[in-house]
Amino acid sequence: MKKIFLGLAILAGQLMFAQKVAGAKADPNQKKEQPAAISKDKVSLYNENFLKFVSALEASDRKAIDGLLSEKVKEIVTDDVLKKVKEGIDPNKKLEILKAGYYKTMDGINHPSIKYRYSGESKEVISAVFEDDGKILGVLPAKKDK
Repeated sequence: MKKIFLGLAILAGQLMFAQKVAGAKADPNQKKEQPAAISKDKVSLYNENFLKFVSALEASDRKAIDGLLSEKVKEIVTDDVLKKVKEGIDPNKKLEILKAGYYKTMDGINHPSIKYRYSGESKEVISAVFEDDGKILGVLPAKKDK
């Protein structure tokens, strides 16, 4: 009986290690997954809400800011956080949309996102992440060199 198990173990071991992949080739005609685009209407809504947010931030209007923020982040957005965001956005420069797409959050959900830059400049980028209804989930201001 032991000889049978030993023989089967040796045979199974050989079969397990003997498997080889031969002739595997990538299909050049295979379509790559294209990122989904955000409709122009949605981009317009998100842009309008972001510009309202920037205006409310400059005016230090907490009530207007809270109205534009998502329920998910209202509790964690403090005055200190808003102050840092305000310092990272220059209200004297005109913002233009650099790119619209999706941002994957830590919970694995894709949210609409717009990247802005100041007109005529390409280095400083401000990112804004939105919910589908246009509420702001997050803003990553441009980094200021000191």
